[in-house]
Amino acid sequence: MIGISKLYCGTVEPSDPLRYGRHSGKLPSHLLQFARDKKPVTVWNVGRRCNLRCMHCYSHSRNQNYEGELTTAEGKMLLRDLEAFGVPVVLFSGGEPLMRPDILELVGTARELGMRAVLSTNGTLINQELAEELKRLDLSYVGISLDGLKEVHDRFRGVRGAFKQAMEGLRNCQKAGIKVGLRFTISRHNFREIPGIFGLLREKQIPRVCFYHLVYAGRGSALVKDDLSHGETRQVVDQIMDLTRQLFEDGLSAEVLTVDNHSDGVYLYRRLLQEDPERAAGVLELLRMNGGNSTGHGIGCVSWDGSVHADQFWRHYSFGNVRERPFGEIWTDLSDPLMAKLKEKKRFVKGRCAACRYIELCGGNFRVRAEAVTGDLWAADPACYLTDEEIGMHARSAHQEEVESELSSHQIETSQAE
Repeated sequence: MIGISKLYCGTVEPSDPLRYGRHSGKLPSHLLQFARDKKPVTVWNVGRRCNLRCMHCYSHSRNQNYEGELTTAEGKMLLRDLEAFGVPVVLFSGGEPLMRPDILELVGTARELGMRAVLSTNGTLINQELAEELKRLDLSYVGISLDGLKEVHDRFRGVRGAFKQAMEGLRNCQKAGIKVGLRFTISRHNFREIPGIFGLLREKQIPRVCFYHLVYAGRGSALVKDDLSHGETRQVVDQIMDLTRQLFEDGLSAEVLTVDNHSDGVYLYRRLLQEDPERAAGVLELLRMNGGNSTGHGIGCVSWDGSVHADQFWRHYSFGNVRERPFGEIWTDLSDPLMAKLKEKKRFVKGRCAACRYIELCGGNFRVRAEAVTGDLWAADPACYLTDEEIGMHARSAHQEEVESELSSHQIETSQAE
């Protein structure tokens, strides 16, 4: 997760996470990505059923009942396990999580245990009464998936009227006083809709948007051919940075993030080297705190049947089941070779990733995407759009060396002061 507004527009400085000791239990939610201990933000897919038919669904969800999902009692036991392990945030997802009859009871349990609760939803089921119930439970955030404006969104979601219903859900959350934002998955089908999404941020006063790069999993795996080219991706990331900067210049302080491609952080840093070298030095320090992709480390997933996965896209491999062992025990069991390697994945990546000067910043990017394309989960991520020259497979620029040397000196001084 790369905070475009945090990094490019300067809403977060390196001193901000340091003030909390970079401890996930103390950091505000907008600084969690800079935690030192990386207790995993956990996605819990509470059910597989969904009322839409999205083109890029990673769970192959349909509007039907599925067997084997965790019961209410098992779900509450899971939440107690997550709290005991120190999980700072539980993200309730699906399918469509609001189709689970006991979802409010489960959200309430998470809040009673002191964990932050986030809801990832298509928004179509949030009427005013439900929004008020979610507010009463003190839900931290609702992320509503929107893949474009009316025509494009309805086509992506496979149901006519999905856009109108999602916008009604967003308005109901706003009326109830719940922080609500948008989630947009980028593909060749909809990348031209990005300016329209920024238009919605302005028009509807939406405080947050996450732009997700396509991950080749579930129904999304069929969209590999429809992912953007590297050149198109660069143009899109530039556009997101430009539109975010324009928002801030116009006095609108929305939080804008990109997700699932940590090349974005490096690309943003390199752009700042040309525009504002002093700011670039601070961004480099923040990116090092972030550490890049944290699959199997700073983010995890529990599926509807209790299976534990490295993240929500890696469903073909399970580390164990919470019906048999507590989540924390599974998550720290390094006898599983994949779990052990994911904890130190920078040591095992191959090809361009292994040779990259920015490996400490991106963390080897998305392993499941590399596996989907090459069959080798340690191969280079095919969605990395940085050139060989940019990643250091050619001579480093003197300017780059100067900035990084200066930052290294600053880090040494800071470390000695601590």
